Amino acid sequence: MDFSSVNAVVNRIEDIEYKIGMRRPRGGAASFSQMLKEEIKSKTPNRGGNAAAPVQSPSQSTQRAKGEEKPASAESGTNTLPLSVPQDSAYLPAIEAAAGKYGVDPKLVSAVAEVESGYEQGAISATGAVGVMQLMPETAESLGVNPYDAAQNIDGGAKYLKQMLDTFGGDVRKAVAAYNAGPEAVHEYGGVPPYSETQQYVSSVLDLYR
Repeated sequence: MDFSSVNAVVNRIEDIEYKIGMRRPRGGAASFSQMLKEEIKSKTPNRGGNAAAPVQSPSQSTQRAKGEEKPASAESGTNTLPLSVPQDSAYLPAIEAAAGKYGVDPKLVSAVAEVESGYEQGAISATGAVGVMQLMPETAESLGVNPYDAAQNIDGGAKYLKQMLDTFGGDVRKAVAAYNAGPEAVHEYGGVPPYSETQQYVSSVLDLYR
């Protein structure tokens, strides 16, 4: 539909409204011409071809930056994790319980959880790491926990962190590096491996832990 003639009519209506005192101040009820303009606008195709981009939540942006994806839907045959909780308060009891169980500072466990997943039990990395503490399925199996259960995921993460602390004589920096890159890499390089991802990871965890 060609709206040019309609727009001319609208402009004429506005002139008449102005002359007879029907124009309303800003913030007041809409005039007939204003309502008509809105109706025309709503029915006029967008000729610019620039549709608004969907807004991403902070978690979506972070996961894409880290190469992580949300779990697939049940129809795909992939396990769907529970809804995420983007704050540590929901997991503090589990973190404190697991930290006390294995003799690890709960602040360290919490820092690892924040950097690993942002406390999102629903996070799955591109490599398949699962949940709050981002446990690989084979690691979770060796630790005797179900990574799809938040409490067990945190328990397994705290247990593995304790193993890394014991392996490196209580050296928190090396233990955190090993949590990310594996103990073999830390042994090979005698400390934090020269991987940019691991170096940034260690820095982020320790900044939160201090």
